[in-house]
Amino acid sequence: MDVLDWLLDSDPAVRWQVLSDLTDASPREVAGERAQVAHEGWGARLLELAGADGLWDGGALFPASYTGDEPGQPWTTTMHTLQTLQIFGLDPTSEAARRAVALVAEHARWEHAGQRFFDGEVEPCINGRTIETGAYFGVDVAPIVDRILKERLADGGWNCEAENGSVRSSFDTTINVLDGLLGFERATGGSAAVREARRSAESYLLERSLFRRRSTGEVVQPAYPEFAFPYYWHYDVLRALDYFRRAGTEPDIRMSEAIAVVRSKQLPDGRWLLDHVHPGRVHFALDEGKGLPSRWNTLRALRVLAWWEAGEPAVRSV
Repeated sequence: MDVLDWLLDSDPAVRWQVLSDLTDASPREVAGERAQVAHEGWGARLLELAGADGLWDGGALFPASYTGDEPGQPWTTTMHTLQTLQIFGLDPTSEAARRAVALVAEHARWEHAGQRFFDGEVEPCINGRTIETGAYFGVDVAPIVDRILKERLADGGWNCEAENGSVRSSFDTTINVLDGLLGFERATGGSAAVREARRSAESYLLERSLFRRRSTGEVVQPAYPEFAFPYYWHYDVLRALDYFRRAGTEPDIRMSEAIAVVRSKQLPDGRWLLDHVHPGRVHFALDEGKGLPSRWNTLRALRVLAWWEAGEPAVRSV
């Protein structure tokens, strides 16, 4: 099997990223494929599913009809759908994106206390993702950034349970905030405070080999070495490594064990499986199913390994 051909035989959301990250396609070819995200395939389907008020499934974090009596967490609402469109690479300057974001800004309110969507709410895991999508789609999210910088814990990261007394950071919350701060920095140039906060949180993860407890060396959660897509608010090793790749970080020897996990999961035919699916209501599936070859995981793993291998000699010399 030619893995690149298999990846390209897919949705525009996958194809343009394969062309950009794994081939020598021209910028014009990449941009042309990316532009199709708004008009065909998964991206177009998600855009069409928005309500007249611009919300997905009637809510910001939870569906309007949600009663809490269904398996998992619903992934069909505005927060999760905007994140998915951003991961797809929907052009933020496109008419479809501008219209969708304007409607969300006008109508979406957080269930917590009725805050406007792009003002964020109280949990840093939610606010980190709001910063990421807001910055990507051109919304001013600086006030949420200012808030989240003040919420960093002494060990360098963040935890949604801090308001309930937790003083230890969470891998899940920290990766959501890191993704948000990186997106904000790319969109606006950031600040010294944002860069210092990212470095601190990156150190928190690296000191723990991206998935182990610093105190005992045990794996923090059995799900962390398992690769899911979409990942939503969840942490896993592949998501963390892809963050470091996107951030332009030099490969660090403390990532070596996480890289070994990625390499160990490659099939003989060059692909990776979908290890896990986070349970809950979805609009539609984005891969063939759990335990089957995954285009999203294969794309992400290949570009992480390409980034790592380009800098591996430097890692070996440390």
